[in-house]
Amino acid sequence: MLSLLGILVVVVGLAARFNPIVVVTAAAIVTGLAGGLDLVTIVSTFGKAFNDSRYISLVFLVLPVIGLLERYGLQARARTLIGQLRSATVGRLLLAYLFIRQVTAALGLLSLGGHPQMVRPLIAPMAEGAEENLRGPPGDKRRQLIRAFSASADNVGAFFGEDIFIAFGSVLLIQAVLEQNGLIAAPLHISLWAIPTAILAFVVHGVRLLLLDRSLARPDKTSAAPEPDQ
Repeated sequence: MLSLLGILVVVVGLAARFNPIVVVTAAAIVTGLAGGLDLVTIVSTFGKAFNDSRYISLVFLVLPVIGLLERYGLQARARTLIGQLRSATVGRLLLAYLFIRQVTAALGLLSLGGHPQMVRPLIAPMAEGAEENLRGPPGDKRRQLIRAFSASADNVGAFFGEDIFIAFGSVLLIQAVLEQNGLIAAPLHISLWAIPTAILAFVVHGVRLLLLDRSLARPDKTSAAPEPDQ
């Protein structure tokens, strides 16, 4: 039972808004000590796990590349490009990205999208550009709303699309959970039955994206009133 102290550390640490990496590391150390392991063994386990999965750190190379592209005007070019499309709206643009993201994820191309490499430098600026093209520069509240929906389009498309591709770990995870509960299902059947779920998710979130256009068309009541002439 003492090994469960790690869960308490996670709950308290996250509730106190400490750094998640520090909280998880502290929880692992507490769990190891409570389980009878010495500190050297725990640190050695950390080192072995990091060494075995060191290829994961390659994703951090994306961040400086994206930063360099943004410095040389990637977001500005994205805004300019979408500004040339007079019929583009925020909802239509994000609906198209949702479709592309879900289809490519279903084909196993999950790395084509993502928040750091696609949403932040391209999709969100293009959506903001579409709003500026229709109604001028959005206020801070509307800008944050557009960015949130841009991220949600990526999340929904990737989450429900990847379950269709049989080689992803999510399919095997679903199979393992079902098997633990006495339900035997082949990975191929799980992938096939993920298709109607993905379609329903696309329809539901697609409607939300189209309703976003109606919401953005309403006057922004939170904007500050103009100052009177002196």
